[in-house]
Formats: sequence, structure tokens, C-alpha cells
Amino acid sequence: MHHFLKFIVEERQVPPVKKDSFAALRYKDFRAYIGMRFFFTFAYQMQAVVLGFYIYQITHSKLAIGAIGLCEAIPAITIALYGGYIADKYEKRKLLLMIFGVVMFSSFCIFLATHDGMRQYIPANRIATIIYVMVFLNGVARAFYGPATFSVYAQSIPKELYPNGSTWSSSAWQIATILGPATGGLIFGHFGITPTFILIVSLLFISLVLTYLLRKYPAIFVPKESIWNSLSEGINFVFKNKMMLGAMSLDLFSVFFGGAIALLPVFAHDILKVGSEGLGFMRATTAAGAVLTMLAMTRFSPMNRPWRNLLIAVAGFGTSILCFGLSTNFYISLIFLFTEGAFDSVSVIIRSTLMQLLTPDHMRGRVSAVNSMFIGSSNEIGEFESGLTGELMGTVPSVVFGASMTLTIVTITYLKTRSLIPVKLSDISSANEKTVSK
Repeated sequence: MHHFLKFIVEERQVPPVKKDSFAALRYKDFRAYIGMRFFFTFAYQMQAVVLGFYIYQITHSKLAIGAIGLCEAIPAITIALYGGYIADKYEKRKLLLMIFGVVMFSSFCIFLATHDGMRQYIPANRIATIIYVMVFLNGVARAFYGPATFSVYAQSIPKELYPNGSTWSSSAWQIATILGPATGGLIFGHFGITPTFILIVSLLFISLVLTYLLRKYPAIFVPKESIWNSLSEGINFVFKNKMMLGAMSLDLFSVFFGGAIALLPVFAHDILKVGSEGLGFMRATTAAGAVLTMLAMTRFSPMNRPWRNLLIAVAGFGTSILCFGLSTNFYISLIFLFTEGAFDSVSVIIRSTLMQLLTPDHMRGRVSAVNSMFIGSSNEIGEFESGLTGELMGTVPSVVFGASMTLTIVTITYLKTRSLIPVKLSDISSANEKTVSK
């Protein structure tokens, strides 16, 4: 731990080379940001999978499992805009310390309520209620977390390193998203709920320490008008920016219509007939495609023609989903799940980099909040859409329909945004600098 913290604290000099895959990691604040985000996501994903198992154990209700996501999604979406306003208005490190304090408190309360020695004193329905309340509290913290971290990222490295930094940040998030559920399920299955939550709280504490190592990020935005006018400024900025709105819309609709992941259990059981073990391989293959592609993009950036490459990536995503839906061979299906994850990771890198470059510093929190409402709601709604169309059309037709709709949306977007195809990353950076200087 001593050497790890020493690595974080020591500043590195950026060598004068044209291509440096580790360029963003040579900045102390960015390393602290990456570490903070990795350990928080790791703990967060562990807690999500463990609570799903645990709630089902004590209630034997599938509806009770769904209620966990609902308890978190409601506050996360409804107060996201206010979270962005606060993130712009206040010093970022202090705000993040408060957010992690709230998350640690809620996780510690769940740890106490689910402790092996307490279950004989607290009824199962009371434990479930405590969990729901604490998850709701986590949802409130999540509404502030996204805008605050978006602002810290933007100020932790120079703008010319945003593509490289976005690749490292997204890779760390993806790896934590893979390892978190697997670790949580393994420890919970072998040792129970109490040791699992000890590890979760410990990982959150590491995130808190890494947040403390960040420098202070004072507020750039000082509101001179009402809160509603301030929020409207962020909303209007997004909807007037053709490239930003297009990138958000592509992500929203591709996830909404192309969400075949929700139906993977059906494919594993009924179509490919590979059982739960095969399902695990299918989920891992998608994640592996995303992580390996992101690591490759630390060397080969997709930002030379960002809008062109974004359209290609989303089209590749839709095509992969279409081919997966039509496949009846397990190994061929794995190939298309790999390419799905790969194309999706390219679109994530491009979209997150464009968001950073196009957003003025004084508006980062509010713009990030609008983005989180687009992206945060698309996953849950996309899963509902997949389940509903699967029920009405059948599994394969619903996936083919969703993939076809994704490709249709890419085609329409291409026809409406052809003027953005030749735009280079340097053109975007120059235009943004002119806007800021005015």
C-alpha cells in the first residue's frame, strides 16, 4: 500500500514524444482519479450483485430484486440536473469526499443489518427495508458523483491528452465492471455476506483516500441567475450542439434498441443450449472485446475523424447484434459478442472524448448531468424494451428488430450529419478554444 500511494503522489514529467500510450498516467491527479474510479466501481459492482443474491435469499421474490434497481434509479435520474448544478457550483474534491462518505455510510449500514450475528434479531422484511433505503441513498449520491468526476477528469490532464485519458478511464471502468461482480459472487458464495461487505467497505475507503490525494478544484461557475435558468443553460447548450446531441442520441438509441444482453440467458438456455456455464462465457466475451479494444486504443486512437469513426462503430455494433441474433452456433455467437463489445468500446471512447472537448469548463457539471440522464436511463429502458419485444415477437425476431432499428438510426444520423464526417479532432479543439475565449 505504501508503494502504491507513493506512485500516486509523485508527479511524473511528460516526455516529449509524439505517441505515448501512458501519457495521461504521468499526471498525479489523473492517476488518483483512475484509482478512485476503479476501486469505487469495483466495490459498487460487488455490492450490486451481492445484494441481488441476498435479497432473493431472504424474500424469494423476483420483484424484490427488481426493486433494488428501481430504488437507485429513481433518485439518480430525477435529481441528476441538480447534481450537475451543484458540481459546477462547488469545489470538486470536497464534494467527492462528501459523496464517498455517504456511500460508505450506506454500505456500512447494510453491513450491520446483514451481519451474520444480527439476522436472528432483525426480521427479513426489516432487513430488506433497510437495504432499499440505503440503496436509495446511494442513488442520491450517484446523481452528484457523475457530474463531479466528469469535471475532475477534465482538469486533471491537458486537453490534448483527453483521447488517451478517456481510453485509460474507460478501460479501468470496464475491468472493474468485470471483476466486481465475479469477485462479489465468489466471496459471497464461499464466505457469506459479512466478509463480502467488509471487502466492499474497505474498497470504498481506498477510494476515499485516493480522492483526498486529489488537489482542490475550485468552482469556475458562479451562478448569477435562478437555479432553473442555470439548469436551462446546460440543457440548451446540449441541444444546440449538433455533434454532442448526435453522440448522445446515438448512444441512447443504440442501447435502447440493441440491448441483446438482457436476452442472453434465453439464448444460452433455449437457442444455443449451453447452460449457465455458456452464459458466463458469453458475458465474459463481450467484456473481453471491450477491454482489449480499449487497451489497443491507448496506442491507436480513433479520434482522427471522430464523427466518421463513431458512425462506423455504432454501425458495427448494430451489425454484430444482428449477426448474433441469427447465429445458432455457440462459437460463432461468441465471435459476434466479442465484436459487439469491441465496437461499443470504440463508441464509448469517442463519445466521452467529444463530451470533454465540447463542454466549457464552467458548464461541465450540468452538461454531464444531461448526459447521465440520457445514458443512465437508456440501460434500464433498453432492458425493458428487449424483454417486452422478446415476449411479443419471440427472442430472435426481437433481437433482429432491435439491431435493424439501430442500423436505421445510424443511417438517418449519417444523412443528417454528413457535414461532420470530415471534421478532425484538431478542428474541434480549435473551435472550442475560440468559444471559450469569447
